[in-house]
Amino acid sequence: MTYLDLPPIWLVLCLMLARLVPLGLPWGAAFWPGAVLLMLAVLLVLAALHAFFRARTTVIPHQQPSALITSGVFRLTRNPIYLADVLILLGLSLIWGSLLGLLLVPALFVLLERRFILAEEARLMAAFPDAFAAYCKATRRWV
Repeated sequence: MTYLDLPPIWLVLCLMLARLVPLGLPWGAAFWPGAVLLMLAVLLVLAALHAFFRARTTVIPHQQPSALITSGVFRLTRNPIYLADVLILLGLSLIWGSLLGLLLVPALFVLLERRFILAEEARLMAAFPDAFAAYCKATRRWV
């Protein structure tokens, strides 16, 4: 299953299910709350990518990082891109009025944590033991 071993692919699968399975929300679509969440997700991704490029380290999961990023958006959350993935699913599910999409939000949350975050944190702890331990004490995994 290595072809599915990238977070954007899991996000797209969840989005496809949310959009294609006609299970609507009882209150219908909620465009503005969804749009706000999408804008927040875009800002998180852009800020995180900027930090990765400035630090000249990999953004690709399962690769060895060459730097520990603790500034900028990484002061607020240790996983801004994964948080953005969850916000994208949540935001589009609200815009589409998709009950299934809302039900997939916690599933994506757990999948990202277990499939990607825990392994990334283990690599960071091995590469930067003292700095990463201090960072974990100061910054929450999600928010």
